[in-house]
Amino acid sequence: MSPESSPSRSHLLLIPSYNSGPLLLTTVRDALQYWRPVWVVIDGSTDESQKGLNELGHSSSELQVIKLPQNQGKGAAVLEGMKRALAQGFQFALLMDADGQHPPDYIERTMQLSQDNPDSMILGSPVFGPDAPKSRRYGRLIGNWWANLETCWAGIGDSLFGFRVYPIAKSVQILESVRGGRRFDFETQLAVRLVWAGVRPISVPVPVRYFNRQEGGVSHFQYVRDNLLLTRVHAWLVLQTPWRMMRLWVRHKGVE
Repeated sequence: MSPESSPSRSHLLLIPSYNSGPLLLTTVRDALQYWRPVWVVIDGSTDESQKGLNELGHSSSELQVIKLPQNQGKGAAVLEGMKRALAQGFQFALLMDADGQHPPDYIERTMQLSQDNPDSMILGSPVFGPDAPKSRRYGRLIGNWWANLETCWAGIGDSLFGFRVYPIAKSVQILESVRGGRRFDFETQLAVRLVWAGVRPISVPVPVRYFNRQEGGVSHFQYVRDNLLLTRVHAWLVLQTPWRMMRLWVRHKGVE
């Protein structure tokens, strides 16, 4: 999107952030070069990562910063941003991590893919470089297998990657109807349930970069806590899968 282009009224870029460190400002500044509007949801951050956003917001009317008083989790932050976006007439949101892991030059092509396929969600599938920790490369394989089982291999390439375009109205409806999907289980819960709701997934390869601590990299993943959460989520989703997929099949047969 060139600086002269009008900001989109259907698609916005949504960046949830919690104690993201100095990379947040760089991520937002780079994102504004490729898309407008950009919304940032500060999820009760206690560091100073959001300080530079106020100054950046003064120079760009297409940057909106939403500040939540306390940390509620990524899914909760996204839900708040989506509810406000829905009230302003937006239809789709591209989610992007705040820590610079996702390439900003993929924003436009991903948005265009969503515009060309309005009945779908666009799910980034990570292309790992040599900087990716082995735990990130292989630890997600089990979760990916379960997510594919829960959707009968409908096309969810990766169950955890955060670079995704979601339909806002259906996402808000789903997230408000379940108790979970507020923290590390957010990506898995929403993608699986959107498939159950009849939204077609389109998986696209997206490079991912991992920054070490010296480069400003921040991770809030807690191995035991978050893996237990995902295990619990998949167990519940698997129990619901036969009924949900049967309803989807009946609905499609009815349309035919």
